[in-house]
Amino acid sequence: MPSILNIAHMCSHLQNASKARLGLTSIANNKYNLHLALALHRSGFFSSVYRAGAQPPTAEQMVAQVPEPVTNATVAQMRIWLGLKYWEGRPVLNKASVISKPSRLMTVDVQELGRLTRGFPTKVKGGMVQGLGVGECMFVSTSRGVLEVREALAKKVGGVLMCRVS
Repeated sequence: MPSILNIAHMCSHLQNASKARLGLTSIANNKYNLHLALALHRSGFFSSVYRAGAQPPTAEQMVAQVPEPVTNATVAQMRIWLGLKYWEGRPVLNKASVISKPSRLMTVDVQELGRLTRGFPTKVKGGMVQGLGVGECMFVSTSRGVLEVREALAKKVGGVLMCRVS
């Protein structure tokens, strides 16, 4: 499944970018990366998410300008630019790892999500998953989009576990 591979590349890139203390980084422009980036932004891991060309946008462009529309002519050059956050000199996004693999998708229902959010290891369709630790977020691809597990639990939807971030 190509979407899981895209997420794996994104997690690896974000982990490396935060260790290198970059303020702005870019990832490939595809719908899987965009949905996960927006979910990470809602959870407070990014200061900004902006779609632009191959050149990094300035801070003024990100605040004042509407992103350029994606067309057939520009889609190949588009990137998703992410503003990384730091707190007291340390990266907010410290570790990002993929849960599901292309050969083994981990799907959860609402009851299993409840156990995971309380920190208990849970047997899901596809294998065992460790519960959430302190300061950790887990993201799920659901029928309502990519949600953090607490959001998915509140909306009472299950889905495919994508990644965990701390």
